[in-house]
Amino acid sequence: QVQLVESGGGLVQVGGSLRLSCTASGMLVSRNAMPMAWYRQAPGKQRDLVAGIGSGGTTNYADSVKGRFTISRGGAKNSVYLQMNTLTPEDTAVYYCNTAINGMNYWGKGTLVTVSS
Repeated sequence: QVQLVESGGGLVQVGGSLRLSCTASGMLVSRNAMPMAWYRQAPGKQRDLVAGIGSGGTTNYADSVKGRFTISRGGAKNSVYLQMNTLTPEDTAVYYCNTAINGMNYWGKGTLVTVSS
């Protein structure tokens, strides 16, 4: 009913940048802007919120990424980007796109970001 597809992960050196993309599709996807978010999960750790954007465009960020990451909407209202700058090894994780519709959470399969020193 809802599919989220992420792209843009990869291997980058410390201090580098990456941009992740996520597009939502499916019968339940609204034609209007939906709240969407990026989470990440490092090996052996829980999945944590990285950044979110509300239907009205309000954004929020984890303290660890403030000033370095920017979440924004793509040209289509059901797509979202995560611009990641000044990456550190601590940013290494699988990044997941998320949205909630009618009280249910939907997740993409994730995209791996590896920051090498």
